[in-house]
Amino acid sequence: MSDSILYARGIRRSFLSSGKEIEVLKGIDINVQKGKLVILKGRSGSGKTTLLNILSALDMPTGGQVFFDETDITNVSEKERELVRRKKIGFVFQSVALVPIMNAYQNIDFVLRMAEYEGDRDERIKHVLGLVGLEERMLHMPLQLSGGERQRVAIARAMAHKPMIIFADEPTGALDTAAGLNVMRLFKELIRVENMTIVMTTHDQNLMQMGDVVYEIEDGEIIGRSENTN
Repeated sequence: MSDSILYARGIRRSFLSSGKEIEVLKGIDINVQKGKLVILKGRSGSGKTTLLNILSALDMPTGGQVFFDETDITNVSEKERELVRRKKIGFVFQSVALVPIMNAYQNIDFVLRMAEYEGDRDERIKHVLGLVGLEERMLHMPLQLSGGERQRVAIARAMAHKPMIIFADEPTGALDTAAGLNVMRLFKELIRVENMTIVMTTHDQNLMQMGDVVYEIEDGEIIGRSENTN
């Protein structure tokens, strides 16, 4: 699978609830190719966020394997998984989660320091803020930015250390339709300009046509896979 950056086989995840085992994921196979925008589509409770957390090394499956950059990340130490998350993966969440006491520039610099980025940090910060159209807002605090602007800072932060892949959990969920579409257009542009690979979850039907590959998840299983050629 030389064109794959990530693939998973037989992913299962169970949780204990009131003494009973609840199976949230029921043997999922998925393949993510380099340079693609992959959408995990499903209603709330379908298992898509649980799957995203396992693919991004935030959680461990009950069964199955996840191969990222040709390494089985379900079969390495937690220290190695943490290193993968810090250096090779970027994260975007619905809640944005910018550090409120840091301005946009400082939020991105913090991530570069954590990733031990070896390039010119100042140059990289200004470059990624330029890509998301916020170079003139770099000294603004999160509360001085709109919801859409905060999400664009979060995206710039996620890509700043040049990760191999970005995982985004409902990145448009807290935005209005226009701002959500702008985020999706930005994702497509980042894939083109920065050679990124992005995996995101959503339940918004309006966004499906913007993904390269869409996996539909229902009740912990993949019930459909489609490719967009536009």
